[in-house]
Amino acid sequence: MTSCASAASIVTEPTPDPGISISVSGNQLIDQNGNPIQLVGVNFSGAQYACAEGWGFFDAPATHRSIHALKSWGINAVRLPLNESCWLGINGVPRKYGGRHYRQAVAHWVRKLNKHGFYVIVDEHHTHNGDGLAVDQQVMPNQDHAVDYWTSVASRFADNPGVLFDLFNEPYPDDNSNSRAAWRCVRDGGDCAGVPFVAAGMQELLDAVRATGAKNPVLVAGPQYAGELGRRWLRFAPDDPDNQLVASVHIYGPPLGSPYDDPSRWHPGITRVARQVPVIIGELGETDCGHDFIDRLMPWADRHGISYFAWGWVTSSCADEPALISDYDGTPTPYGIGFRAHVRDLGLRH
Repeated sequence: MTSCASAASIVTEPTPDPGISISVSGNQLIDQNGNPIQLVGVNFSGAQYACAEGWGFFDAPATHRSIHALKSWGINAVRLPLNESCWLGINGVPRKYGGRHYRQAVAHWVRKLNKHGFYVIVDEHHTHNGDGLAVDQQVMPNQDHAVDYWTSVASRFADNPGVLFDLFNEPYPDDNSNSRAAWRCVRDGGDCAGVPFVAAGMQELLDAVRATGAKNPVLVAGPQYAGELGRRWLRFAPDDPDNQLVASVHIYGPPLGSPYDDPSRWHPGITRVARQVPVIIGELGETDCGHDFIDRLMPWADRHGISYFAWGWVTSSCADEPALISDYDGTPTPYGIGFRAHVRDLGLRH
């Protein structure tokens, strides 16, 4: 086990008031005026890998150029995947892009996004147990570093009411099954089937967040790469004394696929949960360079008050991953055309 306490000080400067606020009230997200709000945004990919690869902090430029492009799409939120090793400055991450430098770069970008009216979700995306560098996503968060990571992240953003926390990107214990054992592992951690290290569970990570005094909304996903909700999410949800839990699910259509790529499963599987807590589709997309699947999913989510974030704000081939854009001025791919058109029609409050 590598100690992270010295690498990521939890004493940070206060975050300026971003002018926006979000919290959970019953099964809705509400803004600073108590009005229900639907988050519709994109995954600003890059901070989970660029630092570990040693060439930067983000993929797209974290500048006004990106702010202008994001605003032109009509979205009101951004999900920001992060890297555990880079945030903590451990396990061989290049010094230039890790630790204090990484944390300051992320915090600066979050403040800039908030200033321009975007809510921001930060997550734990790429991780590694022991002394390995986080260059990919693992099956579960690890006992070695995850609590230190969330103690530091939550302390950094505890005074920022425009930030939400997504505890872990995509758990898939017990051989990527939807079993009771998998759900217990997600909540409780420990020695789990299909996990080659001691896992940290969502309850432990949530407790670490709340121990900092942070009251931000917290997203919790289920197993199968965050692909399952339903009754088991309600049964195995961690206990939050602040009642700020949000259910997270990821939905990809064919040919990539996911448990909810069949629209007949959306009700009652997802709606059952949405009647009790807010639901955010943290990632949606399709890799056929089209938008037929999301054209069905997004209006359905709108009708049920469900928030969603498209993957991703990157310029790779839309056949290799669901890439929304072909350049960082925001020119959409064929897949991105469908997402952008729908969001613009929503006319979201910003």
